Amino acid sequence: MEIKKLTTELSEILTSIIHREPNIDEITSGVHPEYRLSAKNLCRYLILRSYDLRKYHDSLSDVGVSSIRTSEGYVYGNLFNVVKNLHLIQGLPFYLENEIELIGYKKSKKLVKSHANRLFNETRKKHLTEIMVTLPNEAATDKSIIREMVLNGMEIARINLSHGNIEVWNQMVKFVHEIKNETGLGIKIYMDLPGPKIRTSEIRIYEGEGKSKAGIPVRPGENIILTRRQTLGRPSKFGASNEQLEKAEIGVLLHEIIDDVRINDTVLFDDGMIRAVVVSKSEEDVELVITDCYKHKLSSHKGINLPNTKLNLPALTEKDKENLPFVCQHADIVGYSFVRSGNDVKQLYEQLDLNHAHDLGVVFKIENKEAFENLPFILLEGMKRDKIGVMIARGDLAVELGFERISEVQNQILWICEAAHIPVIWATQVLENLAKTGIPTRAEISDVVQGVKAECIMLNKGPYINSAIKVLSNILIRMEPHLFKQKHSLRALQIAKNAVDQLMGDQWTRLGV
Repeated sequence: MEIKKLTTELSEILTSIIHREPNIDEITSGVHPEYRLSAKNLCRYLILRSYDLRKYHDSLSDVGVSSIRTSEGYVYGNLFNVVKNLHLIQGLPFYLENEIELIGYKKSKKLVKSHANRLFNETRKKHLTEIMVTLPNEAATDKSIIREMVLNGMEIARINLSHGNIEVWNQMVKFVHEIKNETGLGIKIYMDLPGPKIRTSEIRIYEGEGKSKAGIPVRPGENIILTRRQTLGRPSKFGASNEQLEKAEIGVLLHEIIDDVRINDTVLFDDGMIRAVVVSKSEEDVELVITDCYKHKLSSHKGINLPNTKLNLPALTEKDKENLPFVCQHADIVGYSFVRSGNDVKQLYEQLDLNHAHDLGVVFKIENKEAFENLPFILLEGMKRDKIGVMIARGDLAVELGFERISEVQNQILWICEAAHIPVIWATQVLENLAKTGIPTRAEISDVVQGVKAECIMLNKGPYINSAIKVLSNILIRMEPHLFKQKHSLRALQIAKNAVDQLMGDQWTRLGV
């Protein structure tokens, strides 16, 4: 691209951001003072990423001007300097009067680290990325389990409220505080709210003589009934020529999904191992046809994902509200499951205010398609409080979006969170083979290297978890000096276009973008 055209087009993008500054001021007016600059930078980033920027990178490199591909954390400052330098190279005057406060690269790094420190740990150590580990239920009866994790490098103890009870959780908390006092090490406590659990109900197929099965066989092409009626399940019956004589029946724990699903919606069972499509529905039942089976049995209490369905379930369940007083009293950080919108954020914040939890850190778990698509709105609403972060819950995301998209999506989440200077937790199956068997795969080592771009990495449970903690700590020490975030090509993002359209509406359209 000729330098004149390059200068003109990038100047137009810069001008479009400047023209939108009054909108940005209005959108960010309610955010916490700690996030004022960060929220503005997020809005500018959304505008920038509404353009396809790939055509500019090579031309900028040819004239020796810094690329805009690393501009996430300091959008206006980076683009302003690029345009200014293009003018200077051509001997053209450059004067742009505006009152926009510049954020440079150093300032953007400082903001990310400051926000990460406030959410996680104030003290710096051998590596910047925090290590979070899920405590097993056995840790409630054996203090040495937690102590060994801490001594090997665990800095955040995760308590999953989907398992155990208040007595179990309370004992874990007690042990963590004792170990903090004994070792002098700073350990934060993170508690996950379960949120609504969309699962199959109990399946119990009796076979006579007191024997029963906790699942039913399934096959591609088979029709099954998903129902809100009380049932212990029923397998299909097939004739001699393999025709289906009677349809299988399975209950669901959350009856509301029967209302929400629509014909042609996709329904996924057991982490996407069984795929189906809705072919008909009634007030009580939904009929599905199985399209793919990577398992040939559907069992009790298996997860159900509905990637195409607009669910009207509350992100914060009554059980979550019952547990919140305990969480607010004992946790440093709460993980918000099933958050899908800015309105869900408001509902949690209202409950935290009722519990006087003004200093509690909040992590928004991005674990479904709707949450990903609404990430900018979740962040802007989230920034109305101090101490927030995002968890990339890659397991459920991969099921809902497809495994071929998870790499792309997790990078987009990292970019948008960097633009907002919000710390990220890299989660799901990190060093899982090592934690379970004692031997890592090469792929999961590479995954950890990718995870270094986040501010925290979460490990789950396993008999070799301490080996996993040590390996992770060593990788972080080796890799962090090599990178801080990463360069990318920056094609236009649909998530950015959608957010800009909703946030800035007609005024944005009139700019001709």
